[in-house]
Amino acid sequence: MWITLLAFMIVESIFLLALMGIDKSRAKKHEWRISEKTLFTIAIFGGACGGVLGMYLFRHKTRHNAFAFGFPLIAAIHIFILVKLYS
Repeated sequence: MWITLLAFMIVESIFLLALMGIDKSRAKKHEWRISEKTLFTIAIFGGACGGVLGMYLFRHKTRHNAFAFGFPLIAAIHIFILVKLYS
């Protein structure tokens, strides 16, 4: 079961990482943006690790406390759950 959850979280993380890059690109061009609600929803449902990576890789949303503390906290919870399911 944990392997299925891990695979799902990897896919979600890649998806959120891509969305963070897209949102940063749109921000630079002053175009329509991806909502923060959408980014957090994807993070909560398994993509938080990709969100953390995207924040620092693209230097995006790092000044927003909700993201700077929220994404790493959610990622830590996800990792904790995976470790508990594995053991």
